[in-house]
Amino acid sequence: MNAVLELQKNTSDGAATAVSAPFFVRGALVEGDDAVHRSRDLGVDFSTPRIDLDLVVPPRTETPPLLNVKLSEIIDFLVETGQRILDPNNHFIPTCIDRMSATHVLPRAVLEAQIKGAAAYLNKALLNEVVDQNFPDPRALDEWIKRQDHTGRRSFIRAFAPRLLHILPGNSPGVAVKSIAQGAMVKAVNLFKMSSSDPFTTVAILRTMADIDANHPIVRSMSAAYWRGGDAAIERILYRPQYFDKIVAWGGGDAISNVVKYLGPGLQLISFDPKTSISMVGSEAFASDSTIEDAADLASADVMVLNQEACVASRFVFVEAGPEAGDRFCGRLHARIAERAAASGDARPLDMELREQIDMLMMMDDEYRVWGRPDGKGVVIRSEQPVDFHPIGKTCNVVLVTSLDDAVKYVNVATQTVGFYPFDRIADYRDRLASGGAQRIVRLGEAGPSTIGNPHDAMYPLHRFVHWMAHEDGCAP
Repeated sequence: MNAVLELQKNTSDGAATAVSAPFFVRGALVEGDDAVHRSRDLGVDFSTPRIDLDLVVPPRTETPPLLNVKLSEIIDFLVETGQRILDPNNHFIPTCIDRMSATHVLPRAVLEAQIKGAAAYLNKALLNEVVDQNFPDPRALDEWIKRQDHTGRRSFIRAFAPRLLHILPGNSPGVAVKSIAQGAMVKAVNLFKMSSSDPFTTVAILRTMADIDANHPIVRSMSAAYWRGGDAAIERILYRPQYFDKIVAWGGGDAISNVVKYLGPGLQLISFDPKTSISMVGSEAFASDSTIEDAADLASADVMVLNQEACVASRFVFVEAGPEAGDRFCGRLHARIAERAAASGDARPLDMELREQIDMLMMMDDEYRVWGRPDGKGVVIRSEQPVDFHPIGKTCNVVLVTSLDDAVKYVNVATQTVGFYPFDRIADYRDRLASGGAQRIVRLGEAGPSTIGNPHDAMYPLHRFVHWMAHEDGCAP
């Protein structure tokens, strides 16, 4: 049954029925309606079973199930999982999308594309390339690697299976697939905390794996559950070094800050912090009507990644132009955003606070100009300084600058991706952008795709996930 219809069912007393979100614990599905929660974005109720903390945290006395499974075998199983995700006979995926459509801000078509796109990550050549880029010697995942330093002292090094607690984001269901694959490739014992926007995808993928082989070590290495972020009754128990080595956290500032208070010796945070991405458009874009059109189209592609829900989606476009040329660019950018918004089939009005901010700017014609309305169909705001709120919901702030040099001062450690035009000026700016804190620079229009195995948020994640273990063996005779 479609989740939207399911949520509209009435019980005998007339109350709405919450959609069910089961857990998955070390190979077994756990169902129940012991707790009712509310989704972050749409305020829709969903129900979950009670969390059995003894089950979701295997004792350290147990050898990690994947420790002695060859990486090649793990990748083969992941590849088969990717094929099963796309199999039309796999009913776990459409059921997941039905339910997620009721709790997630993204429209159904985008959610379907996200999961299909994530399945493409489970590709043998791709996964091997990710491993090769993350580890100087990938054999360390399978065995103890012998080395000897220049003094003759010998040792053995192993990328040992870690114990990871993943706090998954709510904006991108595709991250669940990637997180499961990465947790498997480093042979981790994994607990996934799902988000209130998507308490379904992770379980659907794990059920797909269990349908292939319920006793496979990957399946026995994975658990997925939901609890409200900040629930001290659960987190003060789970967030301890005797249970986990590292917390891999995606999410907003509140989510990260909540984890930080539990950190201490033996428990590390690997944080995919909240990020803001931007675009930089040079004066070359104004050489002709055609170049303005091209630059606006490329910029709109970066603004509209996942309907501007993704961290890589551009929110501020710094344009090297005066007011007249800048306004021509803004008009065309707004038209392209509106076209992409219409194609996505999603036009939810912006939340009240953002609508009020935009309405206020519309009355300040001397400092700002606004294209569009806060109706979810796209808004472009032109200004000479960045607005002091977070553009979201297909909202873009075009900031006019005399030179792109002036835009560099707005780059900081929260700047993830910078889309740049014209392409031949990128090399002139990449060192300065990196010095400011930016983590990725791409051609304008290419914020969404990424090179396989590249660093993410200025790090190689898999290399940081593992527990690096050294066995010192003294000096050679």
